[in-house]
Amino acid sequence: MAVDRKFIGKEYGPMTYEVCKEKIKEYARAIKNEDPHYLDEEFATRSKYGGIIAPPTFAVIYSGQLAMPFFMDPELNLDFAMLVHGEQEFEFYDIVRPGDVITTQGKIANIENKEKVDVISLDAYSRNQEGKLVCKAVYTFVIRKS
Repeated sequence: MAVDRKFIGKEYGPMTYEVCKEKIKEYARAIKNEDPHYLDEEFATRSKYGGIIAPPTFAVIYSGQLAMPFFMDPELNLDFAMLVHGEQEFEFYDIVRPGDVITTQGKIANIENKEKVDVISLDAYSRNQEGKLVCKAVYTFVIRKS
């Protein structure tokens, strides 16, 4: 059964994530990125940023929070056995730092009903505590039809 296109525009969130220094460091180590801007407080303090910053792809942590309410949405009735993560894209607008409180809201941007698959795009917009857009993420999911 195809995912109904009437859900295009359906919104999720807002969801909030408070960024902390230790999570930034853990994430940088997990992705094997030893950039001192993310790990070395002494170096980062002397940098143009004045302190530790988050790697750009840290956005998957705060923007990815929307995946759970999307996946668990009873109206969509997604077939998890047939669902795969197609791709993700990010557009970055501002630096994320420890202490930032990031709020993410999103919506289903598109649903394509193809012969053998449905393709769903979920757009996520993340803003800091000042309301400034820090990242736009697009998550694309593919659902095979049985």
